[in-house]
Amino acid sequence: MNSHLRTFKNQAMFSLSKRQTMKYLFSVIILLFALSATINAQERITDEEQARSIFEEVDDRRNSIESETAQMEMVITDPRGRTRTRTMQSWNMIDGDDNKSLIVFSDPGNVRGTGFLTVREDGNTDQRLYLPSVGRIQTIGSAERGDRFMGSDFTYEDLGDQDPDDYEFEWLEEYDDYYLVRASKPESDQYAYVEFEILKEKYALQKIHYFNDEDEQIKRLEAEDMEQITDQLWSPAKMTMYDLREDRKTEITWSDREINTSIEDWRFTERGLRRGI
Repeated sequence: MNSHLRTFKNQAMFSLSKRQTMKYLFSVIILLFALSATINAQERITDEEQARSIFEEVDDRRNSIESETAQMEMVITDPRGRTRTRTMQSWNMIDGDDNKSLIVFSDPGNVRGTGFLTVREDGNTDQRLYLPSVGRIQTIGSAERGDRFMGSDFTYEDLGDQDPDDYEFEWLEEYDDYYLVRASKPESDQYAYVEFEILKEKYALQKIHYFNDEDEQIKRLEAEDMEQITDQLWSPAKMTMYDLREDRKTEITWSDREINTSIEDWRFTERGLRRGI
């Protein structure tokens, strides 16, 4: 009888020891997760002006050149993995906070000659689209700002200027290599807020996360292959917009860039839109 009792006690103690060990291991795992979160998640700074100043530095560097021309390629990938490729020529003119940009499609034939003009002056943005198939120029109003641009995952709003004055900045977090800045855009019907990842040394955007009213991330823009354009300005040679709801993406790549070359003023008029390349 005593032998059976000792065996029972030993089994109970082993079982208790096993439970204690599992409980200890579980506590260690929780502690490691908490420690990892503490290391990776930096202190959130709710100083709006500090967050704004970081984004303004990005904007100042983008506006530090006077002009840029480039060849562009757009690759649209649908949820089934099928792709469509389009080539474009772009012209950009920067004058302080004012800027003008023109994109004209050169290939394939069904979009050749299509032009998209964006002009921002005195804080106002005007966007126009020329469709040679119908021979008319369409003004992009506020109701169309959330529409897809030429079937891509970029909307007309996405292609507009990212002026700091258009945003209300909320907070920032500082990581080893980048700042994370959250801002809302009161005029936007697409996004409740966005989060910008800004590289520290280059003061260039490496990612933009787009959220809806339900705090769901619905799109993500990733910048890759950073090129040093000037002493101050770094710019990506490739940008990819991911539509997270529809599982599709659009890649845009730049080549043959020329900086601070002369561009005729007529390029950024209806004449330039209709004329094409």
